[in-house]
Amino acid sequence: MVFRAKETDMATDMPVVKGAFGDTPQIEFPSEQAPQGLKVVELEEGNGPIVRRGDTVTVNYHGQVWGNDKAFDSSFERHHPASFGIGVGQVIKGWDQTVPGHNVGSRLLISIPPQYGYGANGAPQAGIGGDDTLVFVVDIISTR
Repeated sequence: MVFRAKETDMATDMPVVKGAFGDTPQIEFPSEQAPQGLKVVELEEGNGPIVRRGDTVTVNYHGQVWGNDKAFDSSFERHHPASFGIGVGQVIKGWDQTVPGHNVGSRLLISIPPQYGYGANGAPQAGIGGDDTLVFVVDIISTR
């Protein structure tokens, strides 16, 4: 099950994000305790086409381990958006289940528990442990 909310309805257990669509986000964590379950908050609602499962989506993203102040990966910092199939297993389950249904031009805040991220093994090369909750800010640039 995915918890979905608009920024105005955002739970207090989610991080605060500074920066507008297109800007490298700054993430401030409210506590050491990550929320339970998969959560997505639409920080900015776009007015472009809706992303559907099976689409090829182009996004900018910024990922941090919950509570860590440094990104483990950020297309914003590389100045190069990423494109991939969504909802078809090309990315982690947390993205496949939260990005579809949002409009191009939207900025999303996603909290992803381990079972929807890299699983029990984590991704040690990126500094992600098997029990780490991941936080992503995702700007949806286009879909086709």
